Parts: sequence; C-alpha cells; structure tokens
Amino acid sequence: MNTDLSLKYVSRPANCENPPLLLLLHGYGSNEEDLFSFVPQLDAGIHIISARAPFDMPPQGAAWYAINYTADMDKFSDLDQARESMELIRKFIKEITAKYDVNTSSINILGFSQGAILSIALALSDPHLFKNVIAMSGYLNKDLVEQFKGMEARFRESENPSNFFVSHGTMDQVVPFAWGMQTQPILEKLNVDYVFKQYPIGHGVSPENFHDMKNWLESRL
Repeated sequence: MNTDLSLKYVSRPANCENPPLLLLLHGYGSNEEDLFSFVPQLDAGIHIISARAPFDMPPQGAAWYAINYTADMDKFSDLDQARESMELIRKFIKEITAKYDVNTSSINILGFSQGAILSIALALSDPHLFKNVIAMSGYLNKDLVEQFKGMEARFRESENPSNFFVSHGTMDQVVPFAWGMQTQPILEKLNVDYVFKQYPIGHGVSPENFHDMKNWLESRL
C-alpha cells in the first residue's frame, strides 16, 4: 500500500506514456484491495489507482462516511463526513496528476456502493472533473451535489460533460434497486451520454455487469 498522498492507495501503472487514469472507490466497510481485483482484466494501457477510504473500520475495512442507526432502526448517512471525503478525493486527484504521468484530459472514476454515491455526487457537482463515471450499486444523493438547483445550467453550458455507466442489481437488499433507478431520469434531463444497466443480482457485480462495464469504458478512453 502507498501512503505518500492524502489517501492510502494501491496502484497499477500503465504500459505506455501519458495514459488515462482510472480511480477506484470501494464500498462501505471494504478496502482498497476489493475493486483492485478488477485490474488484471482491464486494459494494460490504463493507470489504475484504488484508494482507501479515510475512516477506518477494524479489522481491515474502511468507510467514506459513517452510516448510523436510530432507535427504530432507520439508518442515516453522516453527510458532513461524506462532504469531507469528497474534498479529499478532489485533493487526491490533484496529487495523483502531479505525481504520475497521466492524461489529465482522461480522468475516470469507478465507484461501488458508497464509492458510487460519491462518484455521482462529484461528477454532478463538476461536469468536467471526470471523462467517464462508472457507478455500480449506488444512488444519487441530492444533498451531496453542490448547487443541485444549478446543475442543469452547468451541464447545458459544458462542451464535454462526463459520460455515465450506471448499474444496479434488481435484488439488491443493501441499496434498493428503486433508489438506484432515481439516477436515470436526472441523467436523461441533463442530456449526457449515459447507460443504465440492471442485472438479476443482489449487492454486487456479476460477470455480465463487469463485462458490460469493461467494454463501455475501454470504448470511451
């Protein structure tokens, strides 16, 4: 694990100069090794970095923000911690581009679950932050999108806003499928290049989901 930047991370350099960057954001309670298991199957011409979330969850996990439960077992997210993590991710990206030879015109992000929630929020806050956004088993949390009411104007004025690949399991019991579907009409309204894929699985990534994502991403780099 690397510890020289704001977030701890593992890295797979590309086999070429000035490659696109793919940043991986894991889910709640997981760690930087989880999504990094995708790496051997992804194009060797992509510099891949998998970040570890800042809030440790012993023994080996971490979270981008806390999820707490009330007395009647309703759960809520610590949005202050989520916003803190969003700022850390922005800072981390700047540090990556300063340290590594990557193409700053091709910064891409892949998030799963909690990582997907932050990926969507970051991308909708800034249409030019990422070239491609992959959000798996997450949802749009409007409270995390900066100036949500001004989002349509931002995207309308953008020449090359982010492309989106959004996927969700129809049997997801962690992040309900109905929550994941709420992202689709927003992307439709923004008139961006997006796909929304659903799979008959729970909270995870099926082989078909991974294959579809890989083809979509590598065709857009």
